[in-house]
Amino acid sequence: MSLKKQFISDLEPGGAVEGVFLLASARQGQSRNGPYWRLEFKDASGSMEGKIWPPLSAQFQDLRPGLLPQVRGRVELYRERGQIVVEGLRLLDEAQTRELNLADFIPASRRDIPAMLEELEELCRKTLVHVPWKKFYRQILKDEEIAAGLRLAPAAKNMHHACAGGLLEHTLGVCRAVLSMSGLYPALDRQTLLAGALCHDLGKIRELSSGLVIEYTTAGRLIGHITLGLEMLEPFLRRSDLEAELAEHLRHLILSHHGALEFGSPCLPATAEALALHFADNLDAKLNQVENALEEASAGGNAWSDFSPGLERRLFRPAATPEMRESVDKKPSERQEVQCSLPWMPAAGK
Repeated sequence: MSLKKQFISDLEPGGAVEGVFLLASARQGQSRNGPYWRLEFKDASGSMEGKIWPPLSAQFQDLRPGLLPQVRGRVELYRERGQIVVEGLRLLDEAQTRELNLADFIPASRRDIPAMLEELEELCRKTLVHVPWKKFYRQILKDEEIAAGLRLAPAAKNMHHACAGGLLEHTLGVCRAVLSMSGLYPALDRQTLLAGALCHDLGKIRELSSGLVIEYTTAGRLIGHITLGLEMLEPFLRRSDLEAELAEHLRHLILSHHGALEFGSPCLPATAEALALHFADNLDAKLNQVENALEEASAGGNAWSDFSPGLERRLFRPAATPEMRESVDKKPSERQEVQCSLPWMPAAGK
């Protein structure tokens, strides 16, 4: 049974708090009675500030973002906003964290992860019929690091698909888009294009951390996902017996998929397939940003979104044709299960 029984959205002034929350920020301050902790607790339903006042605050020396405390306390109003006054706090052990659903604490793809993996494998099975391409994709999807990364990794820190399973959702979206393009433009090399779509962002598995806090890894900051992705793919290419010309084209697709030097691509797209991959990648990312901005606007009862820095504009939700149903947001308790696999964290305090 999950330890997550209470969400931020359930908390009301005067009510009791007893649940597990993500520690989004932790800073120490000084009050008249001594040092105190100023915290931000977060889960998939929202966030709320919290305080640990003296003398209890002295029991905690190393509170930091990304930890999962089990919190006991009450909600008080402060400047017309609720805040959690902590009366007890302890961190979960390794066994307890395994019981948690990651999607209870951070945004997660609304699409079912096993179903997306199955669809991705089916697209590859039907399309990649050239024997070396077949060996190549099968090795990739069976690799433990890549399989685990696709289940949990985000596609970006902030801009698009910045959620658990976001990389898988984005990869599948780009694969579907390039296959549609190849149906419209038969001159495109359908198999090489799909292989490029499958692999174009795999380096993000090593560029970004997966879990409760999305951050750039050291390798991600120093090298970047394009180069990291090529490094990951080289062993699979060698074992696939893929023709040298096809392997070279695949490398070009990955190197050029950002579409412009100023956006981080070492080279410009120089083949029809490279251009198609770039536009499919860009379209899938942009439409996800649109979707997120309009969902946030709808939650506030607005037709117009706030200004989107990534899209450099505000977005409007137009009236839909009668047959078009708007998607309905799921409550946090209805989100899909995403296994929470985190480093062991020692208990802090009592």
